[in-house]
Amino acid sequence: MNVEEFRKVIQRRIYVEEISRGEWAEGIEDCWKKEIEILSEDIPSTIEFLKTDCTADEFSWISEVIDDIVDKYPSKELVEGYKSLMTKFPEECSKYNIVGVIEICENILKWEEEHGKKD
Repeated sequence: MNVEEFRKVIQRRIYVEEISRGEWAEGIEDCWKKEIEILSEDIPSTIEFLKTDCTADEFSWISEVIDDIVDKYPSKELVEGYKSLMTKFPEECSKYNIVGVIEICENILKWEEEHGKKD
């Protein structure tokens, strides 16, 4: 995972959020696509990033795309790595409904387990 590139995309996402004043803006989807691409390119290194380098702010921004990543690349280890940050960043969990995001990810994994990989 290219952490430097990921952090640049997060900075861009923050900028888009600021200039759009919380409204939908064209650049949001572009940031999401790039985040998904970076976080998906090497799942083991992304898990390592979550365990060692992920900040509270990054944790909250990842919540926007983690379910898309798990949908494309079902990984129980990735979900557990992300979930483990809940105790480290409890304020973000309540502010951004991280529990709901994790439930979605776990449901994706459960569906995959019961039905096999989606086409």
